[in-house]
Amino acid sequence: MAIDHISSLFAKLQALSTSDHGSVVSMNIFVALLCACIVIGHLLEENRWMNESITALVIGICTGILILMLSGGRSSHILVFSEDLFFIYLLPPIIFNAGFQVKKKQFFVNFITIMMFGAIGTLISCAIITYGVAKTFKRIGIRSLEIADYLAIGAIFSATDSVCTLQVLNQDETPLLYSLVFGEGVVNDATSVVLFNAIQSFDINQINPSIGLHFFGNFLYLFTTSTLLGVFTGLLSAYIIKKLYIGRHSTNREFALMMLMAYLSYMMAELCYLSGILTVFFCGITMSHYTWHNVSESSRITTKHAFATLSFVAETFIFLYVGMDALDIDKWRFASDRPATSLAVSSVLLGLVLAGRAAFVFLLSFISNITRKSSKEGISFRQQVIIWWAGLMRGAVSMALAYNQFTLLGHTAKRANAIMITSTITVVLVSTVVFGLMTKPLIRFLLPVPSGLTPKRKNSTANIVDSASPKANTVPFLSNGADSEANLEPQESSYGRTPRSIRDLLSTPTHSVHRLWRKFDNSFMRPVFGGRGFVPIERGTPTERNTQNQWH
Repeated sequence: MAIDHISSLFAKLQALSTSDHGSVVSMNIFVALLCACIVIGHLLEENRWMNESITALVIGICTGILILMLSGGRSSHILVFSEDLFFIYLLPPIIFNAGFQVKKKQFFVNFITIMMFGAIGTLISCAIITYGVAKTFKRIGIRSLEIADYLAIGAIFSATDSVCTLQVLNQDETPLLYSLVFGEGVVNDATSVVLFNAIQSFDINQINPSIGLHFFGNFLYLFTTSTLLGVFTGLLSAYIIKKLYIGRHSTNREFALMMLMAYLSYMMAELCYLSGILTVFFCGITMSHYTWHNVSESSRITTKHAFATLSFVAETFIFLYVGMDALDIDKWRFASDRPATSLAVSSVLLGLVLAGRAAFVFLLSFISNITRKSSKEGISFRQQVIIWWAGLMRGAVSMALAYNQFTLLGHTAKRANAIMITSTITVVLVSTVVFGLMTKPLIRFLLPVPSGLTPKRKNSTANIVDSASPKANTVPFLSNGADSEANLEPQESSYGRTPRSIRDLLSTPTHSVHRLWRKFDNSFMRPVFGGRGFVPIERGTPTERNTQNQWH
């Protein structure tokens, strides 16, 4: 008995050791692939067709084919997809960096339009996709899905891929388009996740007249509380760093506190069943407006590049895995019995994605143009086409939500669920590769650069100290003045003027609210939470040394 017990114990230890060794080998291969993505992406940086997302996706597909051949058709990836891995570890740094690096001038000037596209537009797209799949799926042989599944499909395929959008648009060359598409993408992702969670929390089968009002109230509650939680966490970090002035002793503590507070905001939102995406995004905006100006100069450079690097690695990780997971034999085995049905489902979903986005982009752009003071400030038809096209890409958020709805621990139990998973993968691949490849050429075709004019150089290392918000990761240090918060202040002559048209009438409240916010921010918020103009000078920093040299 003792010998048998010892032998079984050794067998378990050996299996555990083998499992641990396999995990180490898998991680080594994946890290090597990440390095390959970075190198190849750098070599293809000037290519007008490729971008980092497509590069990682193609490398993932090629690696999946190789693993599939070496394993004899048993597996195509070296890591198992986990919703926790995506939503808890990979998505937060991407969304936080998006808020932290955003040009607040463009974002808040177009805030109403962004919210219209991101919130109202997502609801319109979800309604069209839900109606379309409910009417067509039964005709092509998918009969086991219920009303809740159709609503979930609408939320899943309404989620645009803001990660890929960030890489195909440039906020220096097309600031308005970048602001609208990027801002809409982040709000869209948050809206889709909130909508998906709200659908799962309701018993759709027992519909009554009050369920619509209850659903809208729950949605509004999640949206508002998630935003307020992000702002509160950002303000708390700014107050702590301003009062303690940690940079006097350690810049590492400053960076660590900012990073952990940002991650804490996301986890608190998930703990309270709120939208972590929306929370961490507005936490990033708040930190860039207040906290970032309270830290030492070395911490500013460190935080800017560290957050951008974490976001970049997470983005590459996601697309690399999506490429490998697209060839997962277990999923395709269920759907291979009915390839025509799977192809029809994918085609219907792609068509509905195109129609759903077109339905709200052109309608809401028309409404947005009415509210603008001048027709020159409006969104032209060519810009509307680019906004429509750039938002067609579907990515990791759609895949994660599809896994949540149609799989259990990565395995499907019904053929219809397997077809939905494979169709989601197909839509993600086609939309990312085809629409992603065509976005840059489409921008150059519809918005050509006038002859004799060249885009502004992105790199400027002359100035290290910045009095504005942190810029995108294309700027090596902290460039000066391009996005100064002072530029947000409209001309005072525009206030108090009697509206002469509908455009003036609709745009005046926006300017008035912005003016009141600027006064409130300068009089109350910045003296308490810090920010530009309320930053203590750290002894020994370049700022103080330059000041001393001027006196000597």
